[in-house]
Formats: sequence, C-alpha cells, structure tokens
Amino acid sequence: MPSSVPLAASALAGYLCGSVSFAILIARAKGLDLRQVGSGNAGATNAGRALGRKFGILIYLLDAVKGALPVAVPLLVGWPLEAAVLGGAAAYAGHVWPLYFGFRGGKGVATYSGAMLVLAPWAVLAAGLVFAAVLRLSRTMALASIAFGLSMPLAVWILEPAESLGPRRAALAFAAVGGLLFLYTHRSNLARLRAGRESRLGGPKS
Repeated sequence: MPSSVPLAASALAGYLCGSVSFAILIARAKGLDLRQVGSGNAGATNAGRALGRKFGILIYLLDAVKGALPVAVPLLVGWPLEAAVLGGAAAYAGHVWPLYFGFRGGKGVATYSGAMLVLAPWAVLAAGLVFAAVLRLSRTMALASIAFGLSMPLAVWILEPAESLGPRRAALAFAAVGGLLFLYTHRSNLARLRAGRESRLGGPKS
C-alpha cells in the first residue's frame, strides 16, 4: 500500500492547482464575467466564443497543463502511481468545483485530457480520434467531448492488457469515473440537444 503522505499531498496540490480557472481569470482581465455570457460555462469552448479562438486554444492548453502537472510531478519525484492518479483526479475535481470561484467551474475536458495524457498517452490519442470523428459528424462540441470521455476507459483497457495493468488499475478507474462524469458536467448541453437548441460549430453562441 502506498504511503498516505504522497496520496494526501498529491490530492491537496492537485485540487488547489485545478481550482485555478484560467478561463475566468483571462476573461476577467478582458472585462468579461465568463459565467454571465454565452453558455455561462467557465471553460475553453465558451471562452473561445466570447473572446476569440486564440484565447480558447490558450485556455484549453493551460487547463490541460494544470491536469498534467499534478500527475507528472509525483511520478518525477518517485511517488507511487496511485498518488499521481489521485493528483490528476483532484485537479479535475478542482476544475469542475473550484475552491476559489464558488465551486462553479468548467466541464473538465481539458484538465481530464491533460491528466490522462501523462497516464496513458496512446489511449488519449485513440479517444481523440473518436472525439474528432464525432465532432466532424455532429458539429457539436458537447457530443464529441462526451464521446471522448466514454471511449477513454475502453481505450485504456485495450491498450493496457488486463494481465499487465497492476497498479495501473488506478489509472483505469480514473479514466472510467472521470469520463462518465462528463455526462454530468454536460447535462445542460444534453438538455439543449433534446430541445434542439444546442449550438454547433459555426452556429450561434449558446
């Protein structure tokens, strides 16, 4: 069993790191309250619509880095894989429920993908292909993001044979729970899809 010290330290550092909302901070610097415009979501997609594509890409990359760092640092200092996974999961939780912003954050796609990129890069590539295919067919970012999350645990399972998973079962568990949580964080998008009001690529803001 890994020591409780690395686990606790990784969880705390990951959550505090994940709670930094770059979307809110950058939008605020531009004179906007991102949670009052567009979809109201504090994430890269809404920021891109409100501030422009370059800012959306920048925020996505920053959110991905804040998911990757709490995974990479524990691994670099020699802590067990479970601590690294917990750091990534905590960063994801911090993005969705940020301590510094009233526990109202984004949907967590970029932060989750950054964490998983360190843990299972080939699985991220495979799930990314699913994302791209669904986005091309539906032109709906929410559906593509959900498809990415739901395909991630399957990609991890296929690309990491069961007999060799060992402690990587923690990474598989994070992939599964985190991916399924996309259904919750995208619940407003799913409601708009059912009502026929969800925006598509090139369409109006939502």
